[in-house]
Amino acid sequence: MTCFAPSPRPSTSIWGAVQQADQLGPGIWSVMTASHGGIILSDQRQAAMPPALQIEGGSYEEDCDWALPILAFTSELERQGSCSAGFLQLARDTAKCWHPDRFSALTGEAVEENSSAILRTRKAYMAAIGEFCVTSAWGDWAEWVPEGKVGVIARQVERVDHLGRPTYGEAEACALIAKDLYAARGEVTALRDTAHEIIPMPEALRPKRMG
Repeated sequence: MTCFAPSPRPSTSIWGAVQQADQLGPGIWSVMTASHGGIILSDQRQAAMPPALQIEGGSYEEDCDWALPILAFTSELERQGSCSAGFLQLARDTAKCWHPDRFSALTGEAVEENSSAILRTRKAYMAAIGEFCVTSAWGDWAEWVPEGKVGVIARQVERVDHLGRPTYGEAEACALIAKDLYAARGEVTALRDTAHEIIPMPEALRPKRMG
């Protein structure tokens, strides 16, 4: 069993100056700044992270990544009583949701689509490769959008990475979609799946010409 050394309280982080810091275990600091926070690992802890869970730099932000070091050192944290059972379960659920591939690589457990936003989004975009999908939208407060409609810009999906993030081509289209239909959209809004009206690109959205 590796014995980890305590590390100094961090005073700075990639998110800014540290305002609050709690050491969950030797070399595991939960920190907060004025704008964000997360978990910072000592060099020793970072080196001990399973490769499947390791993020370069040793800083694990508070929205999605914080669960990775907690998952890595769950047995120790549970034994020390520094984290509640509910907190440790939340870490598992968060890792499954936002890092399903990493979770499965570590545990050997398959992650169901209903447990992972990443898996759902990735599947939806994979099915939409070659299709025009909404990338931005305006309500009927915009002068070019009629009442009861949503104005959208859609771009053609070329490929999707392992996190479900699409890469778009240069082709784009502008369309109007009924507000109620837009509100009922799923993980991905492909124009092919929604009744819509293609319109010319509004002047307000066209690139401004120099000179």
